[in-house]
Amino acid sequence: MLNIVLFGPPGAGKGTQSQKLIDKYNLIHLSTGDLLRSEIAAGTELGMKAKSLMDNGILVPDEVVIGMIENKVKEHSHAGGFIFDGFPRTVPQAQGLDKLLMDHGTEISCMIALKVDDEELTKRLLLRGETSGRPDDQNEELIRKRIQEYNTKTAPVADYYSGQNKFCAVEGIGDIEEIFGNLCKQIDSLKEKQQK
Repeated sequence: MLNIVLFGPPGAGKGTQSQKLIDKYNLIHLSTGDLLRSEIAAGTELGMKAKSLMDNGILVPDEVVIGMIENKVKEHSHAGGFIFDGFPRTVPQAQGLDKLLMDHGTEISCMIALKVDDEELTKRLLLRGETSGRPDDQNEELIRKRIQEYNTKTAPVADYYSGQNKFCAVEGIGDIEEIFGNLCKQIDSLKEKQQK
């Protein structure tokens, strides 16, 4: 099973690249935002629990999110693998994910980070804000705050996977196809190692 954590700050191009990776490697996309929305829409027990927390402005606890991920892993037990998008964001989440996958006889293959400098990210998000209509992409101060928060909170997660020799970074600036090609090189060499 090929399980990839695709990592990168807001505006790094994760959405674009994850879709291309899903198509090429036949992976199941696991985005925690999508999971929350679908569990709430389906009216599941976890979904209702998450909704009541969110309605009160409380962050959904890790165990609820992990529970939703577990449901998805069980549902797609014959998949070629998963691509995790937007999760894990903290070391405890990464540890929880490791335990969950181990319980299902698999593990994270690698975490790939898209590297893009802060100025480029700010420029991209402001541009995206012109077309997306997302208010959080139209305010430069908010954008810089989001990037700062990403850098502070999620850097330890990269260190966590580095400690397991499962971390690599790919330049996220340049032509979309070129970036995709570099991601594929990393994944292909990883798959070769797994087969040995």
